[in-house]
Amino acid sequence: MTPGTRNYAIVTAAYWGFTLTDGALRMLVLLHFFHLGYSPFVLSFLFLLYEAAGIAANFIGGWLATRFGITRMLTVGLSTQIIGFLILSALSPDWAAALSVAWVVAAQGICGVAKDLTKTASKSAIKVAEKEARAEDAEGRLFRWVAWFTGSKNAMKGFGFFLGGVLLQVLGFGLSLWVMAAALGLILLGVVLSLPPMMGKAKASSSAKELFGKSKGVNLLAAARIALFGARDVWFVVGVPVFLYANGWTFTMVGGFMAVWTIFYGLVQASAPAVIRRSPDGLSREVPAARLWSAVLALVPALIIAALGLDSGISPDIILVAGLGLFGAAFAINSSVHSYLILAYAGSEKAAEDVGFYYAANAAGRFGGTLLSGLLYQWGGITTCLTGSALMLAACFLTTLFLPLERDS
Repeated sequence: MTPGTRNYAIVTAAYWGFTLTDGALRMLVLLHFFHLGYSPFVLSFLFLLYEAAGIAANFIGGWLATRFGITRMLTVGLSTQIIGFLILSALSPDWAAALSVAWVVAAQGICGVAKDLTKTASKSAIKVAEKEARAEDAEGRLFRWVAWFTGSKNAMKGFGFFLGGVLLQVLGFGLSLWVMAAALGLILLGVVLSLPPMMGKAKASSSAKELFGKSKGVNLLAAARIALFGARDVWFVVGVPVFLYANGWTFTMVGGFMAVWTIFYGLVQASAPAVIRRSPDGLSREVPAARLWSAVLALVPALIIAALGLDSGISPDIILVAGLGLFGAAFAINSSVHSYLILAYAGSEKAAEDVGFYYAANAAGRFGGTLLSGLLYQWGGITTCLTGSALMLAACFLTTLFLPLERDS
C-alpha cells in the first residue's frame, strides 16, 4: 500500500467515525426537542447557528488547512466536536425554554464549526493523497476515491440517524452525548498517531481577493451547490422527521427510516463512477452528467406533490417514503458528480482553499434550507416544503448549464 493510499484510508475511517456521531446528534436534538413540544420553526432555529458556523468554518478552514496542514485541521475539528458534545450534555431540564434554546443553539454552533472543519480537511486530503498515489489513471482514481469517500460517509451518517434514535430511547439525551464524546476521543488519538502532521501544507493565499477570486468552474459549481443542498434540507431537516412522527411513527422508526434512506443514498453515491461515463479530460462527459441529473432531480418533488394530491387511498407517509427513494437516488448521483467536479476544477497546490470555498457555499445552502424547512412546514406543511425544493432544484439546473468543459489555466 502506497503512503497516499494509506493516508486516504486513515482519513476516510476517521471521517466515518465523526459522521456517525454527527448523524446521531441531529436525531438526538430534533426528536428530543420535538417530543418536548417545540414547534417546527423553533426546531429549525436550533440548527441555524450549526449551519451558519459551517459557512465560516469551511471558508477559513480551507485556508488554515493549506497554511498549517490538513492533519492539524482534522484534529482541531474532532476536538471541537467533543467540546460541543460536552457543552450540550450540560443542558438541564430545569432551565427556562429561552435559556435552553440559547444553550442548544450555541452548542450546535460549535458542532457546526467542527463538522465543516473536519469535512474540508478530509476532502482536501483526498486530493493530496491521490496526488501521492497517482498512476496512469489519475482522474479515474480521483473520481472513484471521491465517490467512495462521499458515499461511505453518507452511509455512516445513516447509521448515525438510527443510532441517535436508539440512544435517545435507551440512554436518554445527556448520557448519549457522553458516550459519543468518548468514542470521538479514541478516533482523535488514532489520527494524531497515524497521519503525517504536515500533510497538505502549502503556501496559503495572502489576500482576501485570492480567497474569493476562484476559477469560473469553482464559482459556478459553488452556486449550484447552494441550490442543491438547500433543495434537500428544505424538506429533509425538519419536514420529513416531523411529518413522519406526526403520522404515528416512533423515535426509533423515524431514526431507522432516516438511517435506511441515508445508507441507500450513500451506496448510490459510491456507485456513481459506474453510472457516469468517464472522459479522458475529466470534464467533457462529467459536466453534461451534472446537468442531466439536476434536471431529473428537479422533477421528483413535483411528482411527490402530485401523488399527495391524488385521492389514491395510499397513506401520505407511504407516498412520502416512496418519493424519498426516487429523490435519494437522483440526488446521490448528482451530489457525487459535484463532489468530483470541485476537485477536478481545484488547483493541486491550494486544493484545500478551493474545497473550503466550495463547501462554504454548501453550508450556505444548508443554512437556507434549514431555515425554510421550519418556516415552510409551519406555514403549509410538507407540500409547501416540496414546492420550495422544486424551485431550488430548477435554479441548480440552470446554473450547471454554464459550467465550463475545461479547467482554467
